Amino acid sequence: MVTSGGPCSCGVRALRAPVCGRVRPRLTSARPPEAVLTKYRKGVLKMAKITVMEWQRVLSFRDGRFERVLEPGRHRYSPRRTSHVTVDVRPQLVQVPGQEVLTRDGVSIRVSATASWRVADPVAYTNGVSNPVQVLYASLQEAIRVMVSGLDLATLLADRPSPDIGPVRAELTPLGVEVSDFRTRDLMLPGELRRAAMDAVVARERGKAVLEEARAEAAALRSLANTARLLEEHPALLQLRTLQVAAERSTTLVIDPRTPTTP
Repeated sequence: MVTSGGPCSCGVRALRAPVCGRVRPRLTSARPPEAVLTKYRKGVLKMAKITVMEWQRVLSFRDGRFERVLEPGRHRYSPRRTSHVTVDVRPQLVQVPGQEVLTRDGVSIRVSATASWRVADPVAYTNGVSNPVQVLYASLQEAIRVMVSGLDLATLLADRPSPDIGPVRAELTPLGVEVSDFRTRDLMLPGELRRAAMDAVVARERGKAVLEEARAEAAALRSLANTARLLEEHPALLQLRTLQVAAERSTTLVIDPRTPTTP
């Protein structure tokens, strides 16, 4: 027969085996204290959820300190101690409007450009500087000025080179920005240079037209000279040509009796 013993210090009643004298504890289904349940329920109810899209990265800060980067998906967090910063990692396009720069030969022109970039490191992009886009814009402007100041106007108009992307990448990579493309868009000349360039184009086209006209006249004269030589060598060709013209319906043939006939 098994007799029950009294409750121990832990609150669990035990069964005492009279044969060997050992105590075999038996856990009861005692419920946790109500205070623990209340605290657990409050903690669960205070948790919030956030959904990160595929083209986003969310930086999680706990008590003002960076904790982790939330990847695409659904996450739970404590709104009382956690704050988030959302970063768009899709490729973006920045346009640099016309910058008035002096060329190597002292001509003032306006140059515009475009650049493609994206956020490669969300942590460095957020914590590096307050406004990375302004730093990118200033770096692109400097690259345009360096390119234009090292070339003359004729080279710029003929080749339309793109600015050097190397210094831009070296400056922006530590800030988490990756620049993939940088190219010249427009070269705008002052009004006087545009008119001079237009006059040069018009003069060049007029010269081409005059040259073509002279070539046509020379070809016509050569043809007439060849015809005269043939008629001189073969007088009968003139009569044959006359008969060909007379055979046409729209031709009026006038015979002059004063013209001597060839026997």
